[in-house]
Amino acid sequence: SVGVARKYLSAVRAWHIAQGWPPPLSDSHHDRINWSLRGLENLHGGRRKPLRPPISLAMLAALKATLVLSDPFDVCIWAMASCAFFGMMRFGEVSVASRSAFNPLKHLTRAHAFFGHDLQSNPYARLDLPSAKTAWTGETQSVFLNEQGDLCPLSALRNLASVVPALTNDPLFSWRDNKGDIRPMAKIWALERINSILMAWGWGTTFGHSFQIGGASFYLAKKIDPEIVRIAGHWRSLVYEMYIRAFEQISSQHLANAALL
Repeated sequence: SVGVARKYLSAVRAWHIAQGWPPPLSDSHHDRINWSLRGLENLHGGRRKPLRPPISLAMLAALKATLVLSDPFDVCIWAMASCAFFGMMRFGEVSVASRSAFNPLKHLTRAHAFFGHDLQSNPYARLDLPSAKTAWTGETQSVFLNEQGDLCPLSALRNLASVVPALTNDPLFSWRDNKGDIRPMAKIWALERINSILMAWGWGTTFGHSFQIGGASFYLAKKIDPEIVRIAGHWRSLVYEMYIRAFEQISSQHLANAALL
């Protein structure tokens, strides 16, 4: 698409400049490319979905403070939120479209979650995605989660397993209804609960926040190598849009008070 082409061109230019290299294209090159892209945009139309604002660490903390972590439904919401943020996961990877849409061949089950220790003996969790948007055909992508203090996704997963015990082929992110039946968490239910909390705390929105971009913003603010962020978030490229949206959250760390003597 035209948008993807612009992102890749911008990413290549940004990378050259960041390395101290000259821009890869001259002004005349840009003029010709933009002329062609505008023509394609006119042919295909320029409609675009509004960008979702990123979840921040403060929002994540507000969610945990509000959710009842002994209630099966809320416990599932918290595990989804923590994993999606720190694992930079798309929300569709931790939820399903509807109860009947759950498919163990496409969605995470309890069997897809593993706990272990790395070479430094630090605990981690691994979620093996049976189907991912950026995976090649037949490829299994893994999300790696590490300890994160009071908002730790590992603790959230362990609490989910304790409050909502389930079989290995049951949905990973699931809850039990009043009849005791296991139910996968539908995206619409999760976002309704999350948005109601964020609105009560003063972060009003009528469409879901992005946990994936929020997590990327958090890691970049902590000066994590962008290449590590790209690999962990399963981006195939360092797309320019991700940097712009993430930088919005951390710009003051680099630019604030630059005019002070």
